[in-house]
Amino acid sequence: MAHSYCAAVRSGKLHPVHTAYHDLEYGFPVREDHRLFERLVLEINQAGLSWETVLKKRAAFRRAYDGFDLERVAAYAEADRARLLADPGIVRNRLKVQAAVENARRLLKIREEHGSFAAWLDHHHPLEPLQWQKLFKKTFVFTGGEIVREFLLSTGYLNGAHDPDCPQHARVVALNPPWTRG
Repeated sequence: MAHSYCAAVRSGKLHPVHTAYHDLEYGFPVREDHRLFERLVLEINQAGLSWETVLKKRAAFRRAYDGFDLERVAAYAEADRARLLADPGIVRNRLKVQAAVENARRLLKIREEHGSFAAWLDHHHPLEPLQWQKLFKKTFVFTGGEIVREFLLSTGYLNGAHDPDCPQHARVVALNPPWTRG
């Protein structure tokens, strides 16, 4: 039987990097473009790896991707991609690096049309998980079902990030995340 992320964190068996993420970020509503973009890039980079690996590399990701500034990442040229692929602090996967740059470009277009990534998400909310997956697949690159699900859970657009008896659940609900307004 699989245990929830909340139970795993509370068990103390996970690396401490999970505790801060679980207690302060996971499921909490995110509105800022750079933070939403960061979460999307991290979820994409987690594919095939453990979340712990990605969390441990998070500071390096922030440095490598210029704080997840959309304009800067969207402007990356071949030299920037080569720099990223040579950076041992991040996940050095050509498809994932290309996805980050291309998704930044697409997010700039979304920003032009909707004002922000959050406004675009709000415009489509609420959708069923399968509808979200189709929308992300049509809009972005390298966004499979699990990536989309975790991105939406982690940013407050889908319910289920925390168990109802987890202390963080009440904190998240008090912030009125999008899933409570569906």
